[in-house]
Amino acid sequence: MASPTTQAAAAEAQQYLVFRLGGLDYALEFSKVRELRPLQALERFSSDDGAIISGVVVSRGVIMPIVDMRIAFGPRPPQHDPLTDVIILKLSSCVMGMVVDGVTDIVALTPQQIAPIAGAAAVDYLLGLGEVDGRRLIVVDIDKLMSIRKVQFGARQAA
Repeated sequence: MASPTTQAAAAEAQQYLVFRLGGLDYALEFSKVRELRPLQALERFSSDDGAIISGVVVSRGVIMPIVDMRIAFGPRPPQHDPLTDVIILKLSSCVMGMVVDGVTDIVALTPQQIAPIAGAAAVDYLLGLGEVDGRRLIVVDIDKLMSIRKVQFGARQAA
């Protein structure tokens, strides 16, 4: 029988979806995930190769923007392969797709397993560094990450 402290820790543990992006493991709150799809299984209405917003897709009758996080998080051009996944997110403001190198698994993390990232206090979408089974996971607040607006260089100078 589990002790009361073990039961309390299990009760406060939250599930996170783990995905790979540019060789690193990231985690986002599983409750924000609507579905997982292989990239080639989505019907594309438009595609803007090389842009972060890589087009509009249809999933279960819902038309949504798709963000290629491989471009947003790295200078390399995306290469689609069978492991390339799309995470369909149900955010507070919309439903959208996020292209990643691949989804690996679902893990449970307690708040005690997530440590602050040194020097990242100004980046509000980084919740911390989680550790589970010897793996380090960059835990992100997906609502905040997906609400970041790209600022044009000229607009920044004018401000």
